[in-house]
Amino acid sequence: MKKILLMCCFLIGISAVSRAQGGGQRRSPEEMAKGLQTQLKLTDDQTAKITTIYQDQATKMDSVRTAANGDRDAMRQARMPIMKATNDKVKAILTPEQSTAYDAILKERMSRMGQGGGGGSQN
Repeated sequence: MKKILLMCCFLIGISAVSRAQGGGQRRSPEEMAKGLQTQLKLTDDQTAKITTIYQDQATKMDSVRTAANGDRDAMRQARMPIMKATNDKVKAILTPEQSTAYDAILKERMSRMGQGGGGGSQN
C-alpha cells in the first residue's frame, strides 16, 4: 500500500513540474505577435503583419515536423533557415529602435535555450 501511495505522489510531482515548465505547449502565432506588441510597443498594423509572418512560419514548421517523421536532427536542420527568414521578415517591419529591442529579445531567448530552459515563455 505504501508503495502505491509513494508511486502516486511521485507521478503527481512529475506532472506538476512538467506544467510549471510550460508543459511543452506551443504558443499560437497570434499569442506570439501579441507578446511582441507588448514588448516592442508595436502598432496594430505591425502586429497584423507579424501575425501573418508567424502564421506562415507555423505552417512551414508543421510541414517540417511531418516530413521529419520524428527525426530530431532533421527537424533542427530544417527549422533554422525558417526561423532566420522569419526573424528577417519581422525585423523588416520594425523601426530601428524596435529592431534593436527585438535583437535583445532573440539574444536572451537563445541564451535561455542554450542553458536548457526552453524559449517559449517571453516570445
